[in-house]
Amino acid sequence: MTAGPSHSPRAALDELRYLLLAAQREGSRRLGEALRPLGLTPSQAEVLDVLTEHQPVTLAALGRLLVCEQGSPSRLVESLVQRDLVSRVPHEQDKRAVLLELTPAGQSLAAQLGEATGRLTTTMAETLKAADVATLTRLLHTLLEGTDIAQTVRNRFPERPSGPHDVRAAT
Repeated sequence: MTAGPSHSPRAALDELRYLLLAAQREGSRRLGEALRPLGLTPSQAEVLDVLTEHQPVTLAALGRLLVCEQGSPSRLVESLVQRDLVSRVPHEQDKRAVLLELTPAGQSLAAQLGEATGRLTTTMAETLKAADVATLTRLLHTLLEGTDIAQTVRNRFPERPSGPHDVRAAT
């Protein structure tokens, strides 16, 4: 007796693909709910996260660190400048360049953002063991290997494994 379609390798990979899409969709929904009271989109929140860790940065450097927003983040940054959350300051060494940094209002909102996303992280920690997080992270790095977004993730999280065979315990 042969295995039915639900047991074929193709079906297993299709299920995996849809599980990844479903997890991304559910994660985006939960993140959107957490950000709604702060008046931020996930992409805007990511800019605040990145600037919290890496400011001041140029627009190009910011773009290399953003996972949610591919391409030039100029419109995204402009929306945050208009809300007085991000400021543009002249680069001291390169007069043609502009650096981006959080304003006091941006710093305050970034702190609130940390609290909101911290609740999501706590929920994940309650659901997954540290070893599961490490395994899932390693597997997702493997799936993304060789893509532009894999490099963006490595730029953003350089302490994370860079190869498909590296395993680190989640902290």
